[in-house]
Amino acid sequence: MAHSRADKTFLSWPFLNDHHRTLARELDNWALSTLPAITDTPGAHDDIDNTCRVLVRALGAGGWLRYAVPKAYGGVFDQLDVRSLCIIRETLARHSGLADFAFAMQGLGSGAISLAGSEEVKLAYLPLVAMGEKIAAFALTEPEAGSDVAQIASTLEEKKSGYRLTGEKTYISNGGIADFYCVFARTGEAPGARGLSAVVVDADTSGLKVKERIEVIAPHPLARLKFDGCVVPKKNLLGTPGGGFKLAMQTLDIFRSTVGAAALGFARRALEEAVRHTSSRNLFGAPLADLPITQERLAEMALDIDASALLIYRAAWTKDSGAPRVTREAAMAKLYATDSAQTVIDKAVQMFGGMGVTKGVKVEELYREIRALRIYEGASEVQKLVIARQLLSE
Repeated sequence: MAHSRADKTFLSWPFLNDHHRTLARELDNWALSTLPAITDTPGAHDDIDNTCRVLVRALGAGGWLRYAVPKAYGGVFDQLDVRSLCIIRETLARHSGLADFAFAMQGLGSGAISLAGSEEVKLAYLPLVAMGEKIAAFALTEPEAGSDVAQIASTLEEKKSGYRLTGEKTYISNGGIADFYCVFARTGEAPGARGLSAVVVDADTSGLKVKERIEVIAPHPLARLKFDGCVVPKKNLLGTPGGGFKLAMQTLDIFRSTVGAAALGFARRALEEAVRHTSSRNLFGAPLADLPITQERLAEMALDIDASALLIYRAAWTKDSGAPRVTREAAMAKLYATDSAQTVIDKAVQMFGGMGVTKGVKVEELYREIRALRIYEGASEVQKLVIARQLLSE
């Protein structure tokens, strides 16, 4: 597990308060004492579905999932506190990518309910999410609609008995193990992105099938789903008809900064591993850390980590301070933190030499874990478009 070398001086920054500092310390201690028995045991990564279920239950029992829902439904704060979400993801990612994934999906997968669900729907799902008793999923991406949400083809037709949902979703995290999905589909109030709506679909709904389990380089539950005329109760509509795109963007506005925070956690762990390895590994009769080129790389890694942290906690603080949208700030944080974490981890791998690409070595795991973060919740290229458009509109 992670060592005590991780830099925690960022906790004294004015973006954070005493609650956040206590949260970081207590979660770090919990992760050290709890996660190894779940993620580091033989076979833990052979049955990813079961490991993720165990992690969700453990995070619920530890009280950490209370940060993923509002206070009225078992949460900690009246509204989701993005700084807390970032601290939790950064801390968990430094210890275990799967633990970070399990936490993140409880928040992202239920976020649309927190923002726009009716009181009945919130009461039905959110308390169980907070306790780790229901596993959540966010179903937006389709085979022909990834970065361009306006191309969503799944349809949601209003019938007397409810809504009829037809279509496919793919690359859905928690696909196959989720108890419910927040699904975005076309209701047709207007062309493109303005004609989308969102509904909650229970996993046992007739007509919902897991068509394919998808394997990726950093394994986690991932699937292609098919909705074959699923009947969804009208009460499960989230927000207003035609408001799905806005709701999806509001949800991502909260959680996009936390993706950067997870990348930051991976990068911090890579730097820890690099410092430890280069301090103990001798080359030409002296520690590898004595070489100027090693020191140069370590300095670059530390610089990228601090720059990422500043952007992440700036975005989170801005949102928590009442800004209705932080599209630009969150895009900058996610873009820089994920891209620079890839560079930081690559440098760590290089310092490890052959060990760096050996299965079972932490930096090799981090190298696989980081790659997807530059794609999901808005690829790096999309973040650049978002930032530029915000700049031009001003």
